[in-house]
Amino acid sequence: MILLLPRLSFLSSTPNHRDKVNEFERTQLRTPALFRRKAANLQTMASGKTPGLTHNDFTTYEAIVDRENNTDVFDDMKQRFLSFKKLKYMDNLEHFKKLADAQAPKFLVIACADSRVCPSAVLGFQPGEAFTVRNIANLVPSYESGPTETKAALQFSVNTLEVENILIIGHSRCGGIQALMSMEDEGDSRSFIHNWVVVGKKAKESTKAVASNLHFDHQCQHCEKTSINHSLERLLGYPWIEEKVRKGSLSLHGGYYDFVNCTFEKWTVDYEGSRGKNEGSGIAVKNRSVW
Repeated sequence: MILLLPRLSFLSSTPNHRDKVNEFERTQLRTPALFRRKAANLQTMASGKTPGLTHNDFTTYEAIVDRENNTDVFDDMKQRFLSFKKLKYMDNLEHFKKLADAQAPKFLVIACADSRVCPSAVLGFQPGEAFTVRNIANLVPSYESGPTETKAALQFSVNTLEVENILIIGHSRCGGIQALMSMEDEGDSRSFIHNWVVVGKKAKESTKAVASNLHFDHQCQHCEKTSINHSLERLLGYPWIEEKVRKGSLSLHGGYYDFVNCTFEKWTVDYEGSRGKNEGSGIAVKNRSVW
């Protein structure tokens, strides 16, 4: 489904920030012409006005086509699925039969919804290996806040699936972080985007405190990494997560995928080192590496 996002009316209205917002909307939020055409095709399908489908004949289906290439928009998807079925599913039938009965992933992955940073594609997770939740800017809300799909995924994966690792993956050129860094403190409360990315407000504040003299792009890059650690710190505010981390049955990790240079940075929360810190003062990390 193609999601067309509204203009970010909550962003700063000052001249310099307006230029950044316009550039952000142009490069990050505008849907390319090809995909707009595909969206129109899908909307036609959803409306029930698909060519060849009438009230008198529900058995006829004429495929919606990409008029630029004159091909069914699902052709590539179909071929990828058939390749998966032949080369992976059928060759590992016993494994997939076991997965049909139950899943026992060792990872919960919290990643951004950005189409360029699919964790399975980048890190090679196979079916059954990682319970995954994706949201704008890979944020984790506080335990005290209201219900979200991310919190439901945390509860289910930690308490029911009993994953052994939680990995939060951020990435370069994150549109959600750009929105966070650009918006006014008092934004449009009617905006779903604003009401979500404001979860990362403390990461923005700490970035502004140490990097306000840097170019906006560099501020965003700093905030992309800082927000990961703020989310990791918030995870320790969930009583049932903190208990498992303290007992050693659950580990918390951060990851940063730079798709410009194709590097991946990984680190682990040092729970013992973090215990002496005051709440909100950050976390201690260990086992940092760059791949």
